Amino acid sequence: MVEVARILWKFVIGVKDLLALIFLILFFAVLFALLAATPNPGMVRDGVLLLDLDGFVSEQPAAVDPLDTLLSGAPPVREYRQRDIIRALKIARTEPSVKAVALDLDGFLGGGTVSLAAIGTELEAVKKAGKPVYAYATAYMDSGYQLASHATEIWVNPLGGALLTGPGGSQLYYKGLLEKTGIDARVYRVGTFKSAVEPFLRTDQSAEAKEALAAVYAEFWDSRLTEIKTARPAAQLDDILTRPADAIESVKGDATKLALDRKLVDKAGTRIAFGDYLAEKYGQPFDKDEDDTRPGEFASFSAAALLASAGAQDDGDPIAVITAAGPIIDGMAGAGTAGSATIAKLIYDAIAEDDTKAIVLRVDSPGGSVTASEEIRVALEAAKARKLPVVVSMANVAASGGYWIATPADAIFAQPATITGSIGIFGIIPSAENALAKLGITTDGVKTTPLSGEPDIAGGISPEFDRVTQAVVEDGYTDFLTRVAAARGKTVAQVDAIAQGRIWAGGTARQLGLVDRLGGMDDALAEAAKLAKLKDDDWHPRYYEAEPDFLTAMLSGAVSANAPVRAPQDMFARAGSYQQAMIATIMRDLSLLMSARGAQVYCIECGAMAGGAITTGAPASGDAASRWMKAFEILRK
Repeated sequence: MVEVARILWKFVIGVKDLLALIFLILFFAVLFALLAATPNPGMVRDGVLLLDLDGFVSEQPAAVDPLDTLLSGAPPVREYRQRDIIRALKIARTEPSVKAVALDLDGFLGGGTVSLAAIGTELEAVKKAGKPVYAYATAYMDSGYQLASHATEIWVNPLGGALLTGPGGSQLYYKGLLEKTGIDARVYRVGTFKSAVEPFLRTDQSAEAKEALAAVYAEFWDSRLTEIKTARPAAQLDDILTRPADAIESVKGDATKLALDRKLVDKAGTRIAFGDYLAEKYGQPFDKDEDDTRPGEFASFSAAALLASAGAQDDGDPIAVITAAGPIIDGMAGAGTAGSATIAKLIYDAIAEDDTKAIVLRVDSPGGSVTASEEIRVALEAAKARKLPVVVSMANVAASGGYWIATPADAIFAQPATITGSIGIFGIIPSAENALAKLGITTDGVKTTPLSGEPDIAGGISPEFDRVTQAVVEDGYTDFLTRVAAARGKTVAQVDAIAQGRIWAGGTARQLGLVDRLGGMDDALAEAAKLAKLKDDDWHPRYYEAEPDFLTAMLSGAVSANAPVRAPQDMFARAGSYQQAMIATIMRDLSLLMSARGAQVYCIECGAMAGGAITTGAPASGDAASRWMKAFEILRK
């Protein structure tokens, strides 16, 4: 017996030592990857600033989930911070080492029109500074071509092409599925145009939703086309946009020839040909001998290296910049999700700094929880109570809860293609009594009050609970209207006339008085400096963001250092990616139905138009039992 115990003990010790060894190996491997991914300022020498956008452009890249990354075994889709790209391009204008800029868009997955337009403006400034801009991709579609149109020369793979499709498409509706399964979606809402819950109530789109979307799509698409036509006036887009089948058949299906004939692109060539072309103009890689240089390599450095070489902006007084990106949820959250406690803490941190002169809130959110939106709004009111100017800069979307948190601002800036408004409110709770009855499961019990056991998703939600909840939601809508009316100098009736859950594009929103001016982040910062009575060029932005934990930081570094192999990016491959997006949409919609989060000021249709990771929708929170217990409590507040 003693001998057996001794063997077992040795076995346990051996397993422990093995696990410790494995952990150490993994730790140092990830640490090495993190160090390898650290930008090297020494790489900035005479050559090309290479913007290899293998993923999405976003306002705030989402935090890497360590557990999901480890369990899936696949790296997450990469995101590139818009402001980093813009600052790199600003530096490139005057930095002598930057001879040209190259856009590698082969793996580009998109971004919001407003974000891409801001990058486009900086690309034009680089060209005006006398530095050429080159773009390459196997195939171009809407987002990629919006960026590429600003290039001095656009290259496309001979097997690729260029195709613009415009916004729009199918919306999924689940009423038939719910009827077949016996699930009943109990919806409480205010707003004629609050179409977020229509997928659970209808089999098609309402006339009101079509009217609102058509108007926004028109402004949204016109903004993108105007930018493209201004940047590349030689491009002949008419028949490609209005008669795409005729256009492609006229060149016997050769999409690259069509792009060349219509002057959408300048040259057709492989990636190697593109690289060799740049190497001939700007030299071979700095860190390799000529014999070691691979075909297609050229003297280049990354935006991260250029930013590292330039150092931080710290001249003058600081203006605090805080980003609220992604769905607005209660509590703490990592980057890319607007956790109310996280955003509020960052605002209070900025207030606590004696040298903070103003606050700019950058919003790129379709909204979310009412209580979370209110927590952020209250934090901004605290800043105003300290006599700090507050300016809101709307990015691609600032709708519903995204507009709620903008109401304390002294000035609101938006772009013509910004999606805003959606001033409405809803709550949704499913009940499964019919589904359970099909399985032979019934319910019975005793109540002490009309609300005992409510919401009863197993036995059926009572009419009493329906009335109470609808009253709470209507009161929430009144609160929303009242806040907007006070902020915008309007009556509640005037706001109600343009609210009702309807979305608006930025240009129309300005005419309606929902925003103050059209402009980007630079304009918002300049306004904040003006309100704070700061002199020109005597201030700098100070960015406040939640710091990732050590494991998340290491995994992010590992992802950066070990980018996935680039998948084929012809038009068929890009079309296939839409199928994955559709699956993600289904999961998002069902999550919205099955995860009770309390009253919501959320705009589902906004995400699809905003581009980037924001389309994934609001995440679920907590286990099922706690969500059901929490549902009525939140709605009651």
